[in-house]
Amino acid sequence: MHSSFAEIIHPWHDFYVLVGTASATLVGLMFVTGSIGANFFTEKSAAAMRALISPTVVHFSAALFISIVAAIPTQTWRTLGILLFALGAAGLVYSGKLCLQLFVRQSFNVDMIDRMFYALLPVLGHLLVLVASGLLLMQSEMALDFLAAALITLLGAGIRNAWDMMLWIVIRTPVAGGTGGAPP
Repeated sequence: MHSSFAEIIHPWHDFYVLVGTASATLVGLMFVTGSIGANFFTEKSAAAMRALISPTVVHFSAALFISIVAAIPTQTWRTLGILLFALGAAGLVYSGKLCLQLFVRQSFNVDMIDRMFYALLPVLGHLLVLVASGLLLMQSEMALDFLAAALITLLGAGIRNAWDMMLWIVIRTPVAGGTGGAPP
């Protein structure tokens, strides 16, 4: 190719730092949310909450690790392609298992919009990572655009899911002096 990989990926550095920082912060906030919401998890809801909190942390973590790997200054087309293939394949397997739980087994009573954001959108994100890895192995500059789309998809789904969980916790927080359980 006409340019070295380092020259091509350099303009993306700030993007990866921003996405990685946001992802790391959101992973930390998910631990805070889990701690605060622990009072509202019952045996009845424990399996469902694990199935919904864990994927959000996993997808934020995937965005974090992809950003870290992409920001390594000595990356080459090949090394980044191989690392992204491994991360994308692992994420796809994880998301596929969640799709199985939510769509096939219907293990939990979850509405369609939640199924889309907790399972289908992350599958798309991880598929985009795999496409980016293939394009990197072919030394195509378009790989970085696909990788950006993957990161935005994973981060967007995670943000929506974190918001959904926060609302779930807030709705169940007892109101001081009230009967608790639900807002007026």
